[in-house]
Formats: sequence, structure tokens, C-alpha cells
Amino acid sequence: MTLSEAFSGLQDPRTGPAQRHDLREMILMALCAVLCGADTWVDVAEWAEDNQAWLRRYLVLEHGTPSHDTFGRVFRILDATVFERCFRNWIGGIAGLIDGVVALDGKTVCGSQDGQNTALHMVSAFATGSGLCLGQEGTRGKGHEIAGIKALLETLTLKGCIVTIDAIGCQTEIAQKIVDQDGDYLLAVKDNQQSLAEALREFFNEGQCSGFGAMALRAYQTLGKDHGRIETRNHLWVSDLRWLDQPIRQHWPKLAGVGMVERIRQINGKASTERAFYIGSKGIANAETFAKAARSHWAVENSLHWVLDMTFREDDCRVRKGHAPQNLSALRKFALTLIRKDQQYPKRSLRSRRKTAERMPDYRASLLGLRPRV
Repeated sequence: MTLSEAFSGLQDPRTGPAQRHDLREMILMALCAVLCGADTWVDVAEWAEDNQAWLRRYLVLEHGTPSHDTFGRVFRILDATVFERCFRNWIGGIAGLIDGVVALDGKTVCGSQDGQNTALHMVSAFATGSGLCLGQEGTRGKGHEIAGIKALLETLTLKGCIVTIDAIGCQTEIAQKIVDQDGDYLLAVKDNQQSLAEALREFFNEGQCSGFGAMALRAYQTLGKDHGRIETRNHLWVSDLRWLDQPIRQHWPKLAGVGMVERIRQINGKASTERAFYIGSKGIANAETFAKAARSHWAVENSLHWVLDMTFREDDCRVRKGHAPQNLSALRKFALTLIRKDQQYPKRSLRSRRKTAERMPDYRASLLGLRPRV
């Protein structure tokens, strides 16, 4: 699916003379500009004006390029839910069926706070294997993240996927939504689920002290070394849950196992230990699958959130009004997907590829799949 096809069903919210500039052309101009380094609507408008001759090879531009105020107004009133749907359709067209781990996590866009309105909090679904953002859901404030997770899950096709969420997503309704979408889940457990957390701590503590008896216990160990730090990760996975109180077992849909990750860190001769607990459905077949899924979850921080901050300067952006912060967030993820799927310069960093798109018009056009007008 081309970008033009992805936006074909997008309704223009403007009427009359306000439609002076074509909506789909404005979206493509904004995406080109963000791909090439633009971070604000002023940047977008200036980039479009400077590259007007190149843009006319692909777009009509009947009335030239819009001002930054026009870009700001249009993306402020453009329905973010509909724009997000276009993004998901496009991702689905280029990514095909997704399997493996899908990590859901939230990130606050710090510069989007507008007066008394709290900053925008974006919940993203990230396919850790392919490095693609599958979708996003915006909420005002981190306190609404659970609602955002539920809304995002309803839009995803999860068959063959293991969905990982940190402790805020350890909710029966969320587990049920994942199961309803034909997915499996691995949820971190903390004291927001107090009875479950206490049961897991007691079980694994006693098991490590006195042994697990005849219970089938699966173990897997990994060792990491980085910058003088040595981290040993011991993973235990238990699928025999007869020891767990029946009301707790029945509370969680298709609960098939529980696990613990014990991380032992050694830095400058000093050791520290921390433990994390998880519950999962039948897709977590063994301790190795558990270990890889738990570890993969953090790719959403390193490969998505960190990149948005460092490469796209998301937290520095002061776009705040209406739907604009969420729509600009989607544009950044459009651009990130384009440069991440690039095969021409696979050894270059994401930042370097963004600069290359600014310098090399043919490379830019190939990333966007643009074809000259006849």
C-alpha cells in the first residue's frame, strides 16, 4: 500500500476557502519535511517552501505551499483517530502478518502540555522483531494509560503474537482483550495486584529456600557484560499452578504459567539482586520463551522511545493545540518506519539516514514511494 492509498479515505475537516491547499498534499509535504529533519510546523513550512520545485514533480501544489499557521490549523483539527487508522492501515500493508513479541508501553510527550491540560501520553504497540510501531493511542496524562492500552488492543491483530506490558497493564480486562484478539500475554506483576504479587513472592522465595519438590520447573540463564557490569539473569517458569489459590487462577483468562526473573548485577566488585514476577498464557511454552519475551519488552524503550527523543527531538517539541500533538507523533512514526525499512544504507544510523534524505532527493523519493506526475 502506498502512502497516497493509505490517505485516500481521509475526510477533509475543512470547508470553503479553508480547503485552498489539498489535504493529502499537505500530509505528504509534512511527512517529507519530518523525514528530512523538521521538528515544528515552522520547520515544515520552510522546508516545503525551499523544496517547492522538487515537490512539484510529485504534487500539483495549485496554490503553492502552505504557511506554518495553515499546517498548524489543519493538523490541529484533523481527527487523530482517523489519521491513526490510516497509519495502521499503511503499516499493515508493508509489514504483513506480525508474529513474535509485541510490546505495549506509554511515553509522555513532555512539551505538549497546554495550560491546565496535562501533557499528551502516547501508548504505542511495538513489534520488537521487525522494529515497527504497529499503532498508537493518545491520552491526556499518564493516569489514563490503562484506557489507552485497552483502546489500542482493540485495533490490533495479535494471532501468533505474545503481548508484553509492564505492571500497569496487569489487569484482567487487558488480559481478556489480548486473548479475544487471539494473542498470548506476558504481564509484569507488582503490588497493584497485591494478592497475586504476594502469592508469587511467597512461592518463589520458599521454592528457592527449600526446593520446589517434584514440581516441573523450567530454568534458563543468560549472562550479559557491558561497560564493566556483569549481569546474570536467572529465569524460572512454572506451568503447574495447583499451588495457586483457585480464585486467583480463575480470575486471569487462560492463565498457563508464572515466572520469575532474578537479575544479579556485579559492578566494581559489588553485587546487587532484584527480582521481577510475571504471569502468562499458553504461548509462553518454556523458560527460554519467557526469557526472550521478557527481555524483548525493553526494545520499546531503546528502539522507539529513545529514538523519538534523540533522533526526532520529540520531548523538545512545543506543538500543543487540539489534535496536533498526536498527529505529529504519528508523522514521526511514519518517518521512523520509512528510514528503519531502508535497504540502501543499512549500515548508516537512523540519524544519518534522516540527514541523507534531506541531502539526496532521489533517496527521499524512494523512501516515500513517490512517482513523478505524468
